[in-house]
Amino acid sequence: MKLDVTNLENAPAGEIELADAVFGVPLRADILHRMVRWQLAKRRQGTHKAKGVSEISGTTKKPYKQKGTGRARQGSLRSPQFRGGAAIFGPVPRSHAHDLPKKVRKLALKVALSSKAADGKLIVLDSLDLAEAKTRPLAKKLADRGWLDVLVIDGDDVQANFARASRNLPTVDVLPQTGANVYDILRRDRLILTRSAVQGLEARLK
Repeated sequence: MKLDVTNLENAPAGEIELADAVFGVPLRADILHRMVRWQLAKRRQGTHKAKGVSEISGTTKKPYKQKGTGRARQGSLRSPQFRGGAAIFGPVPRSHAHDLPKKVRKLALKVALSSKAADGKLIVLDSLDLAEAKTRPLAKKLADRGWLDVLVIDGDDVQANFARASRNLPTVDVLPQTGANVYDILRRDRLILTRSAVQGLEARLK
Protein backbone atom coordinates (compact mmCIF):
# COMPACT_ATOMS: atom_id res chain seq x y z
CA MET A 1 0.00 0.00 0.00
CA LYS A 2 1.28 3.46 -0.93
CA LEU A 3 0.94 6.50 1.28
CA ASP A 4 1.83 10.14 0.71
CA VAL A 5 4.58 11.52 2.93
CA THR A 6 4.54 15.09 4.23
CA ASN A 7 6.60 17.11 6.70
CA LEU A 8 5.73 19.26 9.70
CA GLU A 9 5.32 22.26 7.40
CA ASN A 10 2.57 20.38 5.51
CA ALA A 11 4.67 20.20 2.35
CA PRO A 12 4.73 17.00 0.26
CA ALA A 13 7.82 14.83 0.74
CA GLY A 14 7.23 11.96 -1.67
CA GLU A 15 5.60 8.59 -1.15
CA ILE A 16 6.27 5.47 0.87
CA GLU A 17 5.37 1.85 0.23
CA LEU A 18 3.92 0.20 3.33
CA ALA A 19 4.29 -3.57 3.70
CA ASP A 20 0.93 -5.34 3.60
CA ALA A 21 2.29 -7.93 6.02
CA VAL A 22 2.47 -5.20 8.68
CA PHE A 23 -0.03 -2.51 7.65
CA GLY A 24 -2.56 -4.59 5.73
CA VAL A 25 -3.55 -7.27 8.25
CA PRO A 26 -7.30 -8.03 8.70
CA LEU A 27 -8.92 -6.53 11.79
CA ARG A 28 -9.06 -8.91 14.79
CA ALA A 29 -10.90 -7.27 17.67
CA ASP A 30 -10.40 -10.37 19.82
CA ILE A 31 -6.61 -10.13 19.46
CA LEU A 32 -6.63 -6.41 20.31
CA HIS A 33 -8.79 -7.12 23.37
CA ARG A 34 -6.41 -9.81 24.63
CA MET A 35 -3.41 -7.55 24.11
CA VAL A 36 -4.92 -4.53 25.88
CA ARG A 37 -5.95 -6.70 28.83
CA TRP A 38 -2.42 -8.12 28.99
CA GLN A 39 -0.85 -4.65 28.94
CA LEU A 40 -3.17 -3.19 31.58
CA ALA A 41 -2.83 -6.23 33.85
CA LYS A 42 0.95 -6.12 33.56
CA ARG A 43 1.18 -2.51 34.70
CA ARG A 44 -1.07 -2.92 37.76
CA GLN A 45 0.83 -2.43 41.00
CA GLY A 46 -1.02 -5.10 42.93
CA THR A 47 -0.26 -3.41 46.26
CA HIS A 48 -3.82 -3.72 47.63
CA LYS A 49 -3.96 -5.28 51.08
CA ALA A 50 -6.56 -6.13 53.72
CA LYS A 51 -5.78 -7.53 57.16
CA GLY A 52 -6.58 -11.10 58.04
CA VAL A 53 -7.59 -12.40 61.47
CA SER A 54 -3.98 -12.99 62.52
CA GLU A 55 -3.04 -9.37 61.68
CA ILE A 56 -5.81 -7.52 63.52
CA SER A 57 -4.71 -5.92 66.78
CA GLY A 58 -6.92 -6.84 69.74
CA THR A 59 -7.48 -9.32 72.49
CA THR A 60 -7.94 -13.04 71.98
CA LYS A 61 -10.30 -13.16 74.93
CA LYS A 62 -13.78 -14.52 74.35
CA PRO A 63 -16.12 -11.47 74.31
CA TYR A 64 -18.73 -13.14 76.53
CA LYS A 65 -19.56 -16.59 77.79
CA GLN A 66 -20.63 -19.33 75.41
CA LYS A 67 -24.07 -20.02 76.85
CA GLY A 68 -26.90 -18.31 78.63
CA THR A 69 -26.82 -14.87 77.01
CA GLY A 70 -29.37 -15.54 74.29
CA ARG A 71 -26.90 -14.22 71.74
CA ALA A 72 -24.95 -16.00 69.04
CA ARG A 73 -21.75 -17.57 70.29
CA GLN A 74 -18.60 -15.57 69.58
CA GLY A 75 -14.94 -16.44 69.95
CA SER A 76 -13.18 -13.18 69.08
CA LEU A 77 -13.81 -9.51 68.46
CA ARG A 78 -11.41 -9.78 65.55
CA SER A 79 -13.95 -11.78 63.54
CA PRO A 80 -15.26 -10.22 60.30
CA GLN A 81 -18.77 -9.61 61.65
CA PHE A 82 -17.48 -7.05 64.15
CA ARG A 83 -16.57 -3.45 63.41
CA GLY A 84 -12.80 -3.26 62.95
CA GLY A 85 -12.63 -7.00 62.39
CA ALA A 86 -10.72 -8.91 59.74
CA ALA A 87 -11.46 -9.27 56.04
CA ILE A 88 -11.94 -12.88 55.05
CA PHE A 89 -10.24 -13.76 51.76
CA GLY A 90 -9.35 -10.08 51.33
CA PRO A 91 -6.87 -8.83 48.73
CA VAL A 92 -3.16 -9.39 49.29
CA PRO A 93 -0.15 -8.00 47.36
CA ARG A 94 0.31 -9.96 44.15
CA SER A 95 1.18 -9.63 40.50
CA HIS A 96 -1.76 -9.35 38.11
CA ALA A 97 0.40 -10.18 35.08
CA HIS A 98 -0.50 -13.18 32.98
CA ASP A 99 1.12 -14.87 30.00
CA LEU A 100 0.42 -14.02 26.37
CA PRO A 101 2.32 -15.76 23.56
CA LYS A 102 4.83 -13.67 21.61
CA LYS A 103 3.08 -14.53 18.35
CA VAL A 104 -0.18 -13.06 19.67
CA ARG A 105 1.57 -9.90 20.85
CA LYS A 106 3.26 -9.48 17.47
CA LEU A 107 -0.01 -10.03 15.62
CA ALA A 108 -1.82 -7.56 17.88
CA LEU A 109 0.67 -4.79 17.02
CA LYS A 110 0.21 -5.52 13.31
CA VAL A 111 -3.58 -5.40 13.70
CA ALA A 112 -3.42 -2.09 15.58
CA LEU A 113 -1.23 -0.52 12.87
CA SER A 114 -3.44 -1.95 10.13
CA SER A 115 -6.63 -0.64 11.76
CA LYS A 116 -5.26 2.91 11.75
CA ALA A 117 -4.20 2.55 8.12
CA ALA A 118 -7.63 1.16 7.15
CA ASP A 119 -9.42 4.04 8.91
CA GLY A 120 -7.27 6.64 7.13
CA LYS A 121 -5.78 7.76 10.43
CA LEU A 122 -2.20 6.79 9.71
CA ILE A 123 0.10 9.66 8.73
CA VAL A 124 3.72 9.33 7.64
CA LEU A 125 6.09 12.26 8.11
CA ASP A 126 9.48 12.64 6.52
CA SER A 127 11.03 13.50 9.92
CA LEU A 128 10.31 15.31 13.19
CA ASP A 129 13.06 17.88 12.74
CA LEU A 130 12.34 21.14 14.58
CA ALA A 131 14.64 24.15 14.57
CA GLU A 132 13.81 25.00 18.18
CA ALA A 133 12.10 23.27 21.09
CA LYS A 134 9.09 25.59 21.40
CA THR A 135 5.68 24.23 22.40
CA ARG A 136 3.43 26.96 21.00
CA PRO A 137 4.60 26.79 17.35
CA LEU A 138 4.38 22.99 17.40
CA ALA A 139 0.88 23.08 18.92
CA LYS A 140 -0.21 25.47 16.15
CA LYS A 141 1.22 23.23 13.43
CA LEU A 142 -0.62 20.22 14.81
CA ALA A 143 -3.87 22.13 15.34
CA ASP A 144 -3.79 23.57 11.80
CA ARG A 145 -3.80 20.02 10.43
CA GLY A 146 -6.43 18.75 12.86
CA TRP A 147 -3.98 16.56 14.78
CA LEU A 148 -5.34 17.19 18.24
CA ASP A 149 -5.17 13.67 19.67
CA VAL A 150 -2.13 11.85 18.30
CA LEU A 151 0.55 9.31 19.01
CA VAL A 152 3.85 10.16 17.31
CA ILE A 153 6.40 7.39 16.77
CA ASP A 154 9.93 8.19 15.64
CA GLY A 155 12.93 5.96 14.93
CA ASP A 156 15.22 4.45 17.55
CA ASP A 157 15.64 7.88 19.16
CA VAL A 158 13.02 10.63 19.25
CA GLN A 159 14.19 13.94 17.81
CA ALA A 160 15.24 15.96 20.86
CA ASN A 161 13.60 19.31 20.01
CA PHE A 162 10.30 17.64 19.09
CA ALA A 163 10.30 15.61 22.32
CA ARG A 164 10.86 18.74 24.42
CA ALA A 165 8.33 20.85 22.51
CA SER A 166 5.58 18.22 22.80
CA ARG A 167 6.20 17.46 26.48
CA ASN A 168 3.49 19.86 27.71
CA LEU A 169 0.85 18.86 25.15
CA PRO A 170 -1.52 16.54 27.06
CA THR A 171 -3.02 14.86 23.99
CA VAL A 172 0.26 14.27 22.16
CA ASP A 173 2.24 11.15 23.04
CA VAL A 174 5.73 10.60 21.63
CA LEU A 175 7.50 7.24 21.57
CA PRO A 176 10.57 5.70 19.95
CA GLN A 177 9.95 2.87 17.52
CA THR A 178 10.96 0.28 20.11
CA GLY A 179 8.22 1.55 22.45
CA ALA A 180 5.35 1.19 19.97
CA ASN A 181 2.53 -0.72 21.64
CA VAL A 182 -1.12 -1.58 21.05
CA TYR A 183 -2.67 0.29 23.98
CA ASP A 184 -1.05 3.64 23.14
CA ILE A 185 -1.91 3.26 19.45
CA LEU A 186 -5.58 2.59 20.18
CA ARG A 187 -6.06 5.26 22.84
CA ARG A 188 -5.14 8.10 20.45
CA ASP A 189 -7.21 9.16 17.45
CA ARG A 190 -4.36 9.41 14.93
CA LEU A 191 -1.06 7.63 14.52
CA ILE A 192 1.90 9.58 13.10
CA LEU A 193 4.98 7.65 11.98
CA THR A 194 8.25 8.91 10.57
CA ARG A 195 10.00 7.15 7.70
CA SER A 196 12.52 5.67 10.12
CA ALA A 197 9.69 4.44 12.36
CA VAL A 198 8.07 2.66 9.41
CA GLN A 199 11.35 0.99 8.51
CA GLY A 200 11.95 -0.05 12.12
CA LEU A 201 8.45 -1.46 12.57
CA GLU A 202 8.58 -3.39 9.32
CA ALA A 203 11.96 -4.87 10.22
CA ARG A 204 10.65 -5.81 13.66
CA LEU A 205 7.30 -7.30 12.62
CA LYS A 206 7.89 -8.94 9.24
